[in-house]
Amino acid sequence: MTTGIIIVSHVYEIAKGINRLLQEVASDVNIEVVGGISEVEIGTSFDNILQLIEQHPSDNLLAFYDLGSAKMNLEMARELSEKSITIYDVPIVEGSYTAAALLQADVANNVIEQQLKELHIYK
Repeated sequence: MTTGIIIVSHVYEIAKGINRLLQEVASDVNIEVVGGISEVEIGTSFDNILQLIEQHPSDNLLAFYDLGSAKMNLEMARELSEKSITIYDVPIVEGSYTAAALLQADVANNVIEQQLKELHIYK
């Protein structure tokens, strides 16, 4: 089972910027992002998130988000997907960067999980 990353942000440019940052440390990791309802409209879309999940080449997904409604849409999409999706309540940049760098280094998922637990915040 391959592990990849998904990023959900309310803003297109934030999602794309995080992806650009992660590609610097994790060019071999499957990372997909969705930001905004469109490139110009702020918000999140359940349909866009579900499509991102279903089109992602990995079966095990580590999910990072910026604000509450992104988490809500991620949770609903997870219910409809057969993929294994773990949603992390961590700072979106620091959490996704940590996960990407560790996946690139082929670190075991349980070690990644422990590192992300240390970053946990209440969103």
